[in-house]
Amino acid sequence: MRRRKFTSGVISASGLWLLAAGAPARAAGITESDAALGVRAALERGAASAVALLGKSGGFLDNPKVRISLPGFLNEAAKVLKFTGQQKRIDELVTAMNRAAEAAAPQAKALLISAVKTMSVEDGKQILTGGDNAVTNFFAGKTRAPLSATFLPIVTKATEKVSLAEKYNAVAGKAAGLGLLQRDDANIQQYVTGKALDGLYLMIGEEERKIRKDPVGTGSAILKKVFGSLK
Repeated sequence: MRRRKFTSGVISASGLWLLAAGAPARAAGITESDAALGVRAALERGAASAVALLGKSGGFLDNPKVRISLPGFLNEAAKVLKFTGQQKRIDELVTAMNRAAEAAAPQAKALLISAVKTMSVEDGKQILTGGDNAVTNFFAGKTRAPLSATFLPIVTKATEKVSLAEKYNAVAGKAAGLGLLQRDDANIQQYVTGKALDGLYLMIGEEERKIRKDPVGTGSAILKKVFGSLK
């Protein structure tokens, strides 16, 4: 019952979105119901696409856009270590970091979809009429904190399998104390969790830009109708 009331409330108030979208949307015959369905479709498509791309072997490791490297000072130090025969161990650590992110990514889908279902009228208006990052900003604002809590134990379990993880924390902690590294990067589990979420939102943003640039190419009638009217 509560869900039905919420849905009707979004649709009845979504005329605000159409007013903000301007004359093209009205001229294209976009209804309030269309606006609500179009925004939800864009959100769900972005979420599903990002999770599918990242939550598989190589999703992070083989994608230069989201591949997780050692942070700042440690990455520079690793370049020196490769000349001392330590390259293999560094590579193992970086691989483990990215595998941890890949293992965590599938857990994001349920929370992302839940955020879509609880979208407010104001959220919908901002997404429909916002810039290329409106969907990304919506998800980051609604899900970053709970996803951090969900990802962290998965990342922790994965990184604990690598002997260098403890040494990373020891060295990174000292580096942070000297101002050579940000505090948030001084713990490998927290660092990887943060980077995994950055990658997730980045890929959601990629899908969002595709939808806005070429709504016809999505193959979705509702996305074509709603987002095509804004071009």
